[in-house]
Amino acid sequence: MLFFVAKGVLFMEKSGIVYECMRCGSRVPSEELELRGGETKCIICGYRILKKVKPPVVKRVQSK
Repeated sequence: MLFFVAKGVLFMEKSGIVYECMRCGSRVPSEELELRGGETKCIICGYRILKKVKPPVVKRVQSK
């Protein structure tokens, strides 16, 4: 899985769960948490409260 960071936004090549730290706002992929022993903790500041980031949803509505 490849990760790209541009202007504070994390882009992933494949879909995966991304968490955002409530203190510093950094984004942490679930694979990174698994590599660090499965501990739910920010990799930047060490804060233990992360929220799940919702993916952008695109709705297509057909006009009549």
